[in-house]
Amino acid sequence: MTDAAPHPAGREEEALLAECRMRQLRRSGPGGQHRNKVSTAIQLTHEPTGLIAEAGERRSQADNRRVAVRRLRMQLALEVRQPAPSERSPSTLWQQRCRSGRIEINAGHADFPLLLAEALDFVASDSGDLQAAAGRLGCTASQLSRLLKMEPRAWQWLNALRKESGLRPLR
Repeated sequence: MTDAAPHPAGREEEALLAECRMRQLRRSGPGGQHRNKVSTAIQLTHEPTGLIAEAGERRSQADNRRVAVRRLRMQLALEVRQPAPSERSPSTLWQQRCRSGRIEINAGHADFPLLLAEALDFVASDSGDLQAAAGRLGCTASQLSRLLKMEPRAWQWLNALRKESGLRPLR
């Protein structure tokens, strides 16, 4: 990615939250006797896209907000596509995480949603051709497929795109 127009999944938390409507909710579930006495669940609605992320499994509202933001970032990565023209090169973040053709990230890292979004943008611009997208991203097709398999919804999206493009699904 040219670093000029970052994907919404990569925005600073304050900027991302400024685009959201936040609701505080009460939810049932584990957490002990104090669980339902305060509204600790958080629901974020991203106004530009209409995507909703919610978290209520923790007793702390701040913890639930962090989880909801993480879930929103992942949804944005999966749902929002930005064009990846053939002349576009991978972002600085991608280049830092992809050394010698190997992608160094785990699904729990804060950078994961943004890297996933970038990978999906490249795959989408190549109509599901993993080999072509991997070549433009500077990694191997097996590394790219490993990254996509870390998030099952991304893998499902890839196979739906491949089917739509007349390619066979991947396992």
